[in-house]
Amino acid sequence: MPAHVTLFHSLPPSSAEEVRELLKERARHSRSPQARLSGVSRLVGGTALEITSPQMQSLREDLSERLHGLLSAQDLGVPKLHITIQNKVTSAEARTLQTRLESEFSPRDFTFAGLALHAWRGGPWQLLKSWSFRG
Repeated sequence: MPAHVTLFHSLPPSSAEEVRELLKERARHSRSPQARLSGVSRLVGGTALEITSPQMQSLREDLSERLHGLLSAQDLGVPKLHITIQNKVTSAEARTLQTRLESEFSPRDFTFAGLALHAWRGGPWQLLKSWSFRG
C-alpha cells in the first residue's frame, strides 16, 4: 500500500520550479534514508505510525535550509515523522484502533524510496512529480 511522510505542509506555488529542481538534485545524490516504524502515535482525531529516521531528518533539515524564506510557520519546526493511518474520526474510534495496533505492533526497518511533490487543488492531492533516490 502506498504511503507518504509529509516533510513540508505548504510551499508557495510560485516556488514549484525551484522546489522541483531541489528535490531532483537531492534524490539524484542521496542514498535511500534508513528508517524504522517505531510505534503507534495518538493523534487528535486519528492514529499514525511513528517513524524514527535520523537520515531523513537530516535530509529534511538540508532541504529546509535551501528553502529558507519559503517555509510557513508550520514548517519551521522539526517535524515528528509519521504515517497517518486514520484521520478525522471520533476519539472513541481512534482509541479503539490505537489499542488494537499497540497490542499487535512490532517495530520494523525500511528505506524511503524517494521524494515527491504534490499540489492541493481542492482535492484530492495531485502528484506533480516524484524522484527515486539514486545516490
